[in-house]
Order: sequence, then C-alpha cells, then structure tokens
Amino acid sequence: MNAEDTARRCAETMFAKDTASKDMGIAIEVTEAGSANARMEIGAAMVNGLGVCHGGYIFALADTAFAFACNGYGRVTYAAAASIDFMRPARLGDRLLAKASEKYRGRSKGIYDVVVSDQDGRLVALFRGRSHATDELLMPSEQVHKPSL
Repeated sequence: MNAEDTARRCAETMFAKDTASKDMGIAIEVTEAGSANARMEIGAAMVNGLGVCHGGYIFALADTAFAFACNGYGRVTYAAAASIDFMRPARLGDRLLAKASEKYRGRSKGIYDVVVSDQDGRLVALFRGRSHATDELLMPSEQVHKPSL
C-alpha cells in the first residue's frame, strides 16, 4: 500500500464513525497524507442572531479538515491546540471549502494550516492547528504504508 492509499483508508476509517461531521453535512476529500479538503453548505440551523454563520461551525469545518490531514499516516492523532482568525462572515446557502495542509510533522507533533473560503473563492477564515500523534494505530499495521529507508 502506498502513502496515498494509507491516507484515503485512514479517512474512510475515521469518517465511518464521524457522526459530528456527518450531522453538519461535511464532505471529506483526502488524496495524500498531510492534506485534506472539507466542504460544507451553511444551513438555516447554522445561522446566528446576526444572520451570519455561527463561528463555531466554521471552526468545526476547519478542525475537521485538520483532523483528516493529520490522521493520514495510520497513527491516532489529536489536536493539541488550534486557533482561528475570521476574515469575513459566511451566510445562509454559502458553500465553504476548508483546505488543510501540513507545514511541519515530527515524530509526535505537527503543524497544519487550514484556509476556509466560500464558493466565490473569498477568504472566510484562517485556522492553524497543532497535532499530537499517539502510538495507537488508526488501522491494522498491515494496512499502513511504511516508507522504505
């Protein structure tokens, strides 16, 4: 199995049990370890009293892309910290895309940036997450790509 296959299988394994993302209508695309795309349309239940998407939903979308990006190597990896900067509001019916990319990955720590944009490509938010990988396997070891040295 190659690294891309491992990343996709990790995503399938995670998404199968991810009721939170499914309930928010988030769709995931993973093509390689260390990156992921998450998509979501803003529904009526996501709009706050000011008529814009509640920031928690935008954070959840970005956090989901981050989670799938950092869990593509076969080890269970959790968020250790995360922050978000909101650039513009999202509104009812907007279709958001969160693109996560790996900036650094060590033995147990990683840094990931997520850019959230709307259907017109306008920047909605910037998210940075710091990950911590455990020794627990996300999938059986025979399904994980092991790079040759």
